[in-house]
Amino acid sequence: MPDALELLKTRRSFKAMELSGPGPSPAEVDTLLTVASRVPDHGKLAPWRFIVFEGEARRTAGNAIANAFHTKYPDAKLEHVAAERERLLRAPLVIAVVSRAAPHVKIPEWEQVLSAGAAAMNLVTAAHALGYGANWITEWYAYDRAVLDALGLEPHERMAGFIHIGRPPGPPEERPRPPLAEIATRFKGA
Repeated sequence: MPDALELLKTRRSFKAMELSGPGPSPAEVDTLLTVASRVPDHGKLAPWRFIVFEGEARRTAGNAIANAFHTKYPDAKLEHVAAERERLLRAPLVIAVVSRAAPHVKIPEWEQVLSAGAAAMNLVTAAHALGYGANWITEWYAYDRAVLDALGLEPHERMAGFIHIGRPPGPPEERPRPPLAEIATRFKGA
């Protein structure tokens, strides 16, 4: 296993449709979820939860996505509805990160939302550490109430993202990153 800094420096996203099987084993899924849950969590609220989609459950969830799409766009071509049905079939494993952020007397809701984002990022990084590729996706259906209801989200819950995980097609391509001089400053005071 690469050292932690090298691991973080080499993490890249892969297109979900490029990820193939076999996906993570049940023990690896448990490891992914364990690592994902080890994030800053002010007040120990666990303001996130996970939904694991594997095997045929991906197709069942895809049916909910396709139904919502067809309801929203009744004149859509059948091939477009079929493409929506296959959204969660692009990788052998998809884990949804659900934000359960809610008003709290002490813990700002924004901190709870950030914790869910941290859980999603830990999940992506853990997949990389296990030798898998991952892609964190939020497409239209992550914001569609009919889909969220069909997937079992409560009215106050929001989708932080769908993490697609599978075997990468090869080494990831590097992409340009912003120069540190453009994104980091040092505070000098008044």
